[in-house]
Amino acid sequence: MPRINASPALSRLRVLDLTRVRAGPTCVRQFADFGADVVKIENTRPEDMGGAREGPDFQNLHRNKRSITLDLKSPQGREIFLRLAKDADVVVENFRPDVKFRLGIDYESLRRVNRRIILASISGFGQDGPYRDRPGFDQIAQGLSGIMSVTGKPGEGPMRVGCAVADVGAGLLAAIGILVALVERESSGEGQWVQSNLLQAAIQLLDFQAARYTMQREVPEQVGNDHPTSMPTSAYRTADGYMNVAAAGSVMWKRVCEAIGRRELFEHPDYKRAEDRARNRQALNAELNAAFEAKSSAEWVEILNQAGVPSGPIYRMDQVFADAQVRHLGVRAEVAHPDLGRLGLVNQPVKLSRTPARLATATPGRGAHTDEVLREAGYSDADIARLRKEGVV
Repeated sequence: MPRINASPALSRLRVLDLTRVRAGPTCVRQFADFGADVVKIENTRPEDMGGAREGPDFQNLHRNKRSITLDLKSPQGREIFLRLAKDADVVVENFRPDVKFRLGIDYESLRRVNRRIILASISGFGQDGPYRDRPGFDQIAQGLSGIMSVTGKPGEGPMRVGCAVADVGAGLLAAIGILVALVERESSGEGQWVQSNLLQAAIQLLDFQAARYTMQREVPEQVGNDHPTSMPTSAYRTADGYMNVAAAGSVMWKRVCEAIGRRELFEHPDYKRAEDRARNRQALNAELNAAFEAKSSAEWVEILNQAGVPSGPIYRMDQVFADAQVRHLGVRAEVAHPDLGRLGLVNQPVKLSRTPARLATATPGRGAHTDEVLREAGYSDADIARLRKEGVV
């Protein structure tokens, strides 16, 4: 059965996918969605996933791929992998740092069979250093990075972000690194070892919050829904719920005052400068909450956006996917699964004008393409039957 390309954009690339859980699959999904031939290499024995393979998480992460099973711990399994690597462009793994060396599939081993190969390694804390051998997990990275120290309400203790920002961040950064290495390879003819980790990704996502410390030794504190420095930017009560308002700078602040009919607040000495509004945030928020409670969220969002003030509703997930702009952007896309039927997944968010990504195929069954991929690598049907009998595939 011929491979179905999700896009012509990266269709000339082959990616060997050794990843699992989230950070690694997030990286590889970018290539799969843009048409790379991604071969997901899975254990010969089913992993205990608690039925999760058919769930939304696994299905969302592994679409547009092919799957083979391979025992990398066996000499024959390693030999097959290196044969596949000989003609591949990229290998992505998120094992603990020592595992690839024990398996004999580290960068130098891969480079010996293919000097153009790019190995991307995603770890919890880096490929070396004192935490090298610690198991990595998103929430652990959120705590170590400082993200949890600036998330949540003051005095209520640390709070994790409600999604796997360290995992996703590390995966996307690895994808960027691979793309840079691919471009550089055009001139050098050489691959290289790309590395990212959850800890550094989480610190990178802190952005200005981290830079406040690196440049000025300022330790950011929790401020709940308030922006740390640009007020009034927060979640405000309305007649029927809450909405977000982002009014950084004096021009935006003046527009807010005019929109709520409180021009005198703009001249008030406690709120005149940005630093005054940040320092007096509690009193300022009390004034704004009192004003915003006069109308519904929808009414205020319309009024404020007309006035040029960024504002918007605070949705539950069902409301997100019912929103007119979300529907227009095609954030939810469907793909046909042979057993589960039509699945609604989260679409690739990056738009290309000529070679867009698409959801071409659903997540494959474990090992569904083993024979197909091995034949492409030059193995005969007799070879494949023998390898199956010996438990190598």
